[in-house]
Amino acid sequence: MRRREFITLLGGAAAGWPLAARAQQTQRMPVIGMLNGQSADSYSHLAEALRLGLKEAGFVEGQNVLVEYRWAEGRDERLPAMAVDLVNRQVAALVTGGSVWATISAKAATTTIPIVFTTGSDPVRLAFVPSLNRPGGNVTGVSFLAAQLIPKRVELASQLVAPNATLGFLGRTNEPRYAEDRKEVEAAGAALGRKVLFLEITGADGIEAAFAAASRQHIGVLVMPADPLFVSRRSEIVALAAHHAVPTFYEIREYVTAGGLISYGASLASAYRQVGVYVGRILKGEKVGDLPMMQSTRFELVINLKAAKALGLTVPPSLLARADEVIE
Repeated sequence: MRRREFITLLGGAAAGWPLAARAQQTQRMPVIGMLNGQSADSYSHLAEALRLGLKEAGFVEGQNVLVEYRWAEGRDERLPAMAVDLVNRQVAALVTGGSVWATISAKAATTTIPIVFTTGSDPVRLAFVPSLNRPGGNVTGVSFLAAQLIPKRVELASQLVAPNATLGFLGRTNEPRYAEDRKEVEAAGAALGRKVLFLEITGADGIEAAFAAASRQHIGVLVMPADPLFVSRRSEIVALAAHHAVPTFYEIREYVTAGGLISYGASLASAYRQVGVYVGRILKGEKVGDLPMMQSTRFELVINLKAAKALGLTVPPSLLARADEVIE
């Protein structure tokens, strides 16, 4: 979905706003709105991480804070109306994630309610904040730097296969950061002297065909981008990689614990926990614009030797030595 289409959707959602502000209701507890582009099932562990962060800051759901959840189920076009609904409910803060469009929708819906987001991309390039150190306004968040780690994942992936093996990259062309991701992969492949084949799709219905194509074209290892839609379908993706015998390199550990081969990246759960901490600080009176953007500083390499054995793949000792966790 492109920004022009989103502006149209936001305009339609705004038309439903009340002409007069609703009378403010007395609430015993502050209410947080969680606006997420994916599903409750696939992101349940991240919602729990958010609650853990809130607890660290002194807030327990159902005791001294309430959370209103809105899940778009992978349908970005639903996010503008959901954002407006949460704003009309006069939530104390908005937590956004699971799609860049969740944050875009929240920013379009309010300039006063604090917004704390998670993203795997550069938040300045996405125009979420003007500065990492002093975001200003009503927005801050946590970046887990998934997109910036693409060159490193390409480098590590190349160590799994023969020097003449082709690398693959699977991405959605309508994902806002895909163009930048592709440039990063092209540059990384060229630096390594590797041929890279790009498998481009527009939605979830193209994932199965992409893995079939990777198998037909004898891709040595397929690199996955940081895409919330793929994260929400990680079990399906891991099963397709196994079915088509395509070694696949992922960006987060959730794929590997689901049976995938290997991942390198930051912890999504840690990012959501930090968001919870930030929201708690905001509820205690700190200004959202004074809270600097947080960036992940610890990255983990996770390897599943069961998956490697099933693929007939020998993981080099150099990679095993570097691994933060090896699943046997």
